[in-house]
Amino acid sequence: MHVMRRIGFMGLGIALVGCLSGAPVFAADKPPIEDGSKIMITSPKAGDKVSDSFELKYELTKGSQAAHAHVFLDDQYQKGFSGAFKGLSKGTHQITVKGATKDHDLVSATHSITVDVQ
Repeated sequence: MHVMRRIGFMGLGIALVGCLSGAPVFAADKPPIEDGSKIMITSPKAGDKVSDSFELKYELTKGSQAAHAHVFLDDQYQKGFSGAFKGLSKGTHQITVKGATKDHDLVSATHSITVDVQ
């Protein structure tokens, strides 16, 4: 019986670690919401050669549910993105901006570009 309690406690610990890991709630298992939003990265342009630090500019036309945008660098969500990338490694990087609702669910508005960091 004592062993069962320990396993149950470990299971709870593993579940808590999973919840607190900072993994995005808007996982890929949820389809994006079609709400008429549009998003366009305006700077840099696709294929641009950029320095290791640069500002990202985009325009979000909000549909019925979009409230803000989420920025991804090489498919990694940039939580708390401040508007500029700093200290990127040299080479090709993909930047994606996706519209999101106030609850952080993704809408179908998305735009991706690739830049070359010099």
